[in-house]
Amino acid sequence: MANLTKQAMQARVLMSEHIAKKITRTTIKSFIKREEKNGNLYVKVKSSFDGMIDCVSQVEDEFRKVENVDFSKEYDFDIKGLWLVGSSRDYFTEFADDNYIGYKISNCCGVSIIAMKRLY
Repeated sequence: MANLTKQAMQARVLMSEHIAKKITRTTIKSFIKREEKNGNLYVKVKSSFDGMIDCVSQVEDEFRKVENVDFSKEYDFDIKGLWLVGSSRDYFTEFADDNYIGYKISNCCGVSIIAMKRLY
């Protein structure tokens, strides 16, 4: 019986660690605030909605520095290339490559990456 209790406790710890790491809109907003303040915020568009073909299509884009952020604009924070649709329809994953680290945002509008330059 004591062994089951120990296993149950370990399972709860693992579950709480998994839940604590969930990426939310608040995580994205705090990342943007922190990195904009540091002057180290970049955006890259991987795909976007194209009304001419009525679907999302790939975009060849490079990371570009974010110049302006306005949190009064609820769905894009005035960042060109970033789109959030809200209502739990945004999917966030961690992103990392050799030069940047941040978050990939996927939804019906496309895929974009909000990141900071790695500091070596």
